[in-house]
Amino acid sequence: MAKRLLLHTCCAPCSIAIIDELKKQYDLTVFFYNPNIYPETEYLKRKVEVVRVCAKWDVPMVDADYEMVEWDRAVSGLEHEPEMGERCSACFAMRLAKTAEYAAHNGFDIFSTSLTSGRNKKADVINPIGERLAEKYGIKYLAEDWKSAGRQEKSRKMVEEKGVYRQNYCGCRFSLSPSAREVE
Repeated sequence: MAKRLLLHTCCAPCSIAIIDELKKQYDLTVFFYNPNIYPETEYLKRKVEVVRVCAKWDVPMVDADYEMVEWDRAVSGLEHEPEMGERCSACFAMRLAKTAEYAAHNGFDIFSTSLTSGRNKKADVINPIGERLAEKYGIKYLAEDWKSAGRQEKSRKMVEEKGVYRQNYCGCRFSLSPSAREVE
């Protein structure tokens, strides 16, 4: 019997190749929890694409709440941090804590995240957060740099072939350019 793995997924472009790989190795469930995504219309676009990928491959998906107010609290005081600074670490910790807690309380053996697949996301920052949370919740964490082993190129190709929506910024309002923020 395959081990149950809960994969936190940030978006379809970052996770499509990961889902394809892990569904062959584990009893996989995708966990969509991204209260950082701004605006809500962008959040919904990204969620629709994850739902579509999971449905195509018959992979169960948990749709966690859109908790923008809680996210604002989690990053309060870090608004002026640069991309990949302390604000991002606080954001990663919030999303991975929710994933680990859900996994531990719902009988999963392992959890992981697609966050390390992002070109600007560092596995050596994200994976230690996951490992600390794994210890806290008494569950295993699959620490992986999903950019490695040709996965990034495979993702790009799959996104193009399947016509998956690809966003042009990380997700939070602070990762938008100042002019884009004014439009919203």
